Amino acid sequence: MNYPVFFNHIPVIKVYDPLADFLGAVENGIVEFSYIDIVKSAGHSCPTIAGAYLLTFHALKSLYPDSLPLRGGIKIELKESINEGVTGVIANVITQITGATKESGFKGIAGKFIRHSLLEFDVDMEGLVRFTRLNNGKTVELNYSPVVPTDPQQQQLMQKLIGNTASEDEAEQFKTMWQERVRKLLIENFDNPKMIEFI
Repeated sequence: MNYPVFFNHIPVIKVYDPLADFLGAVENGIVEFSYIDIVKSAGHSCPTIAGAYLLTFHALKSLYPDSLPLRGGIKIELKESINEGVTGVIANVITQITGATKESGFKGIAGKFIRHSLLEFDVDMEGLVRFTRLNNGKTVELNYSPVVPTDPQQQQLMQKLIGNTASEDEAEQFKTMWQERVRKLLIENFDNPKMIEFI
């Protein structure tokens, strides 16, 4: 499977999953999520997917400065409703990494490893998303602002592609420009405080 090379240079998110450990699914319960893992699940790479990955990376790093984040041990709250804009897309990425779900999630084994009811929408807060550790109540609230502007030519090419009037060269140019913006967000601005803002 071929994909943009810069995907390989994006820091990986590593977590400890006690359920995976308990059932022997992953050695020592240590699970790694790379950006390409998220892309495969989402089916695409875009500024929203990149932003959700960045939000999760920085939130978990802040909540667990000296240990691996506990998958299934984090509550996620989002300001907007699930049907608002790209909120659902962002939530799907965060769910994949943290294990937090709504009612559809894993019900647990003898009261342990519960994953459901850890995801809420329409929460009254200042930021876009809030992460809370269940074991100590520590919370971080964040906003995401894609600081890399869209090239006007990219918009023009998209319209031609949607209208089936783009040439093969124009289609390839669009793909390159689209992923170049994602690259700038994830590589050049990975730690930019103007992009991932702690509230």
